Order: sequence, then C-alpha cells, then structure tokens
Amino acid sequence: MSNQQLSGDALSLSLVLPCFNERLNIERTIRTTQEWFKQDQIDGEIIVTDDGSSDGSLELLEQLAHEMPNLKIVHHTKNQGYGAAIRSGCDQAEKRWIAFMDSDGQFQARDIARLLPLTAEADYVTGIREKRADTLQRRINSRMYNLLVRFLLGVHPTDINCGMKIFRRRIWNTIRPVYATGALINGEMFFALKNAGIQWRETLVPHYPRTAGTPTGANPRVILRMFKELWQLKTAQKAAAARHSALSSTTIVKA
Repeated sequence: MSNQQLSGDALSLSLVLPCFNERLNIERTIRTTQEWFKQDQIDGEIIVTDDGSSDGSLELLEQLAHEMPNLKIVHHTKNQGYGAAIRSGCDQAEKRWIAFMDSDGQFQARDIARLLPLTAEADYVTGIREKRADTLQRRINSRMYNLLVRFLLGVHPTDINCGMKIFRRRIWNTIRPVYATGALINGEMFFALKNAGIQWRETLVPHYPRTAGTPTGANPRVILRMFKELWQLKTAQKAAAARHSALSSTTIVKA
C-alpha cells in the first residue's frame, strides 16, 4: 500500500493514456481502469490524449465521456507523438498523483498497485517489464536504446521505456519534457530527475501481449525522431554547462 493508503486516505490519482489509432483497445483499457478505481476505492480520473487518430478513436472516446464523468479527453488535431500525448495529458491532471500507461492492452491499470508501496520512499516510481510480451526485434531495439540513453544522459533505470509510471503531481513542472515529443520522453524525464536530485524507485510489473491494433514503436520515423531529440537535448546540456562554466570563471573587480 502507498503512504496515502496507510494513512487511511483514498489514493488521489490521474491516469494518463496516450492514444493513437487504438479504437480496438482503448475502451477495454478505460473500462478495466474504472473497475480498478471502484474496487480499490480510488479517487481517480482518466485522461486520454487522442493524438490525431484516424480510426474513429476520438468518436468512441466522446461517447464514453458522456457515460463517465471522470473521463477527460485531450485532442491533438495532428499526430504529435507518444511523448507529446503524455505531456498534454499530464498538463491536465488535477489529482495528487499522476500515472501514465500505454493504452494498447500491454499493461493493466490494476498493476499500478505494484508501484504504490514505493511511493512512500520516492516521488517517482517506474515499472520494469517482468517478462516482455514483444517480438525479438523490439526487445533488441529497446536494449540498444537503453544502452544509448544510459551512456549519453547518465541515467540508469533498468527498463527506461516501461510504459507504466507514477509520480507526485507537484514535481511535474520540474520533470516536464522540453524536447521529447516521441520515444525519448522517458529518457528526458529521468535526466530531469537526476539533475533535480529527485529520488525514484522501480519494481516489476506484468507485460501482456497486444491483441489488437498495430504497434508504432519500431517505425523508422519514430526512431529518427528519437535521435533528433536526443541530439537537441545533449546540445542544450552542453550549452548550459558552458554558460555555467563561464559564469563560474568570471572575476568581479570592485573599484
């Protein structure tokens, strides 16, 4: 249980779900989340960012919103990327804690309960996919990405891109990504956590096979965008370090 639950208070949670052409998955994800909220008596809201879907996802979400008062919809008229969808959703969060989770059925909201005990120790908790239900190629891509981000950004979570995380809303402005609109979002957030000295923890969570829809993580454009944003982040870091060094070496001469 989390520190809030131990004190007898209901968990106050905003769950952000990025959605791009997930009509075949999104309703099931939302309904199972609502079941978890009810079962565990969570003071929860669901925020779905429709990231320019063309498969009718938005129309379905609007229908569900009429039924569910705690369902918020954020809409991007054009596809902006996974990271941008999470960022837009988190911007609208109103509860004490914010979680985000992939909406394609490869994670279940009830498994966020596995992260909750560690919120007593840290302001940010991330999952580690216990047994990845992905193709070999995606696992290889993920491994290479993890190594690259660890080397360039100096952050060392076990599973950087695990699509299940929870953090205190009060730290959002500190860790809110500036450059990442795509797959780099998690790397940039861990980089911000490191620079701000914010503690984080990690734990195992289940990972389920995708049963419908088409994954986009291995799309070459997604990968190229990640490299571009990583270069922008590193360039900004070097510029900031240079400014800091220049200021530190400045000698003030008094008349």
